[in-house]
Amino acid sequence: MIAYAARRVGLSALVALGVVVLTFVIARVVPGDPAAGWAGPRASAAERERVRAELGLDLPLHRQIADYVAGVLRGDWGVSVRTHRPVLDDLFTLLPNTLQLVLAGLLIGLAVGVPAGLVAARWHGRLPDAAVRAGAVISGSMPVFWMALLVQMFFASRLRLLPVAGIYDPAVLEAHPLTRITGLPLLDAVLTGNWPMAASAFDHLLLPALVVAAYPVAVIARLVRASLLDTLGEPHVQMARALGFPERAVLGRFALRLSWNPVLQISALIFGYSLVNTFLVEAVFNYPGLGGYAAASATVLDVPAIVGVTLLVALLYIAANLLVDLLHAALDPRIRLR
Repeated sequence: MIAYAARRVGLSALVALGVVVLTFVIARVVPGDPAAGWAGPRASAAERERVRAELGLDLPLHRQIADYVAGVLRGDWGVSVRTHRPVLDDLFTLLPNTLQLVLAGLLIGLAVGVPAGLVAARWHGRLPDAAVRAGAVISGSMPVFWMALLVQMFFASRLRLLPVAGIYDPAVLEAHPLTRITGLPLLDAVLTGNWPMAASAFDHLLLPALVVAAYPVAVIARLVRASLLDTLGEPHVQMARALGFPERAVLGRFALRLSWNPVLQISALIFGYSLVNTFLVEAVFNYPGLGGYAAASATVLDVPAIVGVTLLVALLYIAANLLVDLLHAALDPRIRLR
């Protein structure tokens, strides 16, 4: 197990290094002058040259890449051209908001997708199966920004059931200040017993989380359905039926257990996809997270911030895959031998 884990960690480190170098090179070849963004629109040519030298932009590209990689290893991800703050500080400030949204979407995806797959497999070829498959196609194929606009117009603007945008009510924040523990607003409010803030954060989280959950629900429901249909013909499931177990127990106790492995494997891919999809959802709901930061950085060619966001997303995705691989290897020893 240790050798397998070491191989996976080494491979993950190589992938992360490749992402850093590739993103840095692409960001550098894009037309534009980051020094002009740092110095401001009224800066003279001499001032822009001075800024270019201060930021190391006058160095050869390979020196810039080497300096950046060395800085990343030291915990120095550069300074944002737009905010003039360390990129790592900006990312750590906004990352919890994005993670809260992604994790909420994944939880909803599991809570809805697994039962939906069970229902579709239980009534295979009948109306519930057709309804689940149709719902999965719609929720999995609809662009998230379009779905975000639809739910925003219907639930927030028309029915006025939930807030239209933001992460919590500023008036609630002023009356009940939020104490930062984990950085996740809803979790921090619950941990500190700040129930008005918890209610406000939950209301503001619900709509964007439902939009983020649309794709995970579709994938998990179809995966569970297909896996259950394959498993229902297995001898141990037939034996359980022959012994007189009710159909609910046959599905939940004997057939569904084998479906958790593919669900676990696909979770890392869904996490990465949801993390990127969240950027568009954040833009629609004016949700302060990495998406807005990345979009604002791209407009001024803020290379350290763009590379920082890309690197952070890549590291999270790599970490999720690594965690899933290790869990899978721990549950199934045959994986370690491949």
